[in-house]
Parts: sequence; C-alpha cells; structure tokens
Amino acid sequence: MESYKLGTKVSVVTMIANIILSIFKLIAGIFGKSAAMTADAVHSVSDVFTTVVVIIGLKMSSKGEDKEHPYGHERLEAVCAKIISAALLLVGFTIGYKSAVNLYEGNVTTPRSIALWAAVVSIIVKEGMYWYTIITARKIRSIAMEGDAWHHRSDAFSSVGTFLGILGARYGYTFLDPVAGMIVSILIIKVGVDLYIRAVKELIDSSADKETLDKISNSVLSIDGVRDIKNLKTRIFGNRIYVDIEVFVDEGLSVREGHDIAEIVHSSVQNEINAVKHCMVHIEPFIGSSI
Repeated sequence: MESYKLGTKVSVVTMIANIILSIFKLIAGIFGKSAAMTADAVHSVSDVFTTVVVIIGLKMSSKGEDKEHPYGHERLEAVCAKIISAALLLVGFTIGYKSAVNLYEGNVTTPRSIALWAAVVSIIVKEGMYWYTIITARKIRSIAMEGDAWHHRSDAFSSVGTFLGILGARYGYTFLDPVAGMIVSILIIKVGVDLYIRAVKELIDSSADKETLDKISNSVLSIDGVRDIKNLKTRIFGNRIYVDIEVFVDEGLSVREGHDIAEIVHSSVQNEINAVKHCMVHIEPFIGSSI
C-alpha cells in the first residue's frame, strides 16, 4: 500500500505537469507554425493517458490475495505496461506518418522562435520528469511506472529532435522540421517495442536475474544444517519474485529437525531479498557423494 501511495503521488504530479506542458507546446506549435512542435505536443498529451494507466495499474496490482486470485494481482502491472507500450507505438507511428506526409507534399514552413523556445522548455521539464519517475519506479519495482518514465524520456528525445529540426528550418532548411518528426517517431517506436518485450517476459514466468539467484544461493548455503542446494527456481510475478528451492540436509535428521531448517531457509530468503513474495522449501536427504 505504501508503494501505491508513493507511485500515485509521483504520477499525479507528472500528469499535472504534462497537461500544462502539452497546452504550452500545442500553442507554440500552432502559432509558431511548426509541424514538429505540434507533433511533440500530441506526444505529451499521450503521456497524460499513460500516467492514468499507471495509476490504475498501481491501484489494481496493490490489492492483496483473494479467493479468485490466491497469488495476488501484481501481474496487472505488466498488463498496464503493455497498454503503455501500445500507446507509445501508436504515437510513434502517427508522428512518423504525419511528418512523412508533410515532407512528401512539401507542406513545410519556417517555424517561429516561440516553437524553438518551447522545445528547450520541454527538454528540461521532460528530462526532470523522467528522473523523478524512474527513481520512484525502481524503488517500488514498478514496470508500469518505469514504462511511464521512459515515455517522459521519449518525449524529451522528441523535443531534442524537434529543437534541431526547428533550428535547421529557421536557418533555411525547412525540410528538417518534418524530418525531425520522423526521426523522433523511430525513437518512440523503439521504446514501445522494448517495453512490450519486458512486459511479455513478466507474464511468462521469467527467472530472476543472476545477481538475485546468487544472493539466494549464498544466503541458503550459509544456514547451519543445509548441506547443498539440489534445485533453485524463481519466477517473476509482477514486481515480486516467487522462489522454489530444494535443499539437502543430513538423512539422519528427524522430521521436526528437517522442518525447522526449512523454516529458517524460508525466513532467510524472504527477509534478505525484499522482492521475494513467497519461498517454497523442499527438503531432500543428503546421501554423501550420490548427489
């Protein structure tokens, strides 16, 4: 619940900032006669939509287990991340298409200075929003929020391209305005594809990274009574990790003694690795060199 509150606070702040920035960029694009800036404004509007999706995702994934969902709702974040990736792809293709049409039809003009200054403001604000969001996303391990952060950065990239295109157009190379829009669209599409792939991996029980696996192994092997690890499996479930581990103990131990060791292993893994939601431990008899 604390993660939900923190994530929601960041999302609301960035959403308000996006609304103000979108209006400013749209006005600058229209009055500044810049197709690239107008497209950039549309990109910022899409950020508002994705932030709403993040807030919904954080709310739904923070719900605890229930009868219909005994393992919780964390994977709903990955579903929301897929929605965000789809929005990024749509925005990317739309900007690219419109820019290509403008270039082909020769529908290019020399942008005014207000469009150039709007691009500078957008770069600064959107990069700040990226860092504000990504720090919190990593802290609460939210893939949907991390996707939203990259949406902010893609908007910053978009504004960099817009700035260069407008600057070139003001120096007489008017074709650079729509060309900048096309380049920006490619960057946005790449971010959308990368986010989609990550979201899919979270939905198909991918293993935790090697660093986490090593940390679990070292923690378990340091426990008195554990002779070795027979098998270790992990699966990512939203922003949490499930662990299934089989450990060897001396075959002469009683059921109670083996159970106590299993409890220690269970508690050690869940307490030392914050991302672990549940650890299932299975005890195997240690039979010397036969393992």
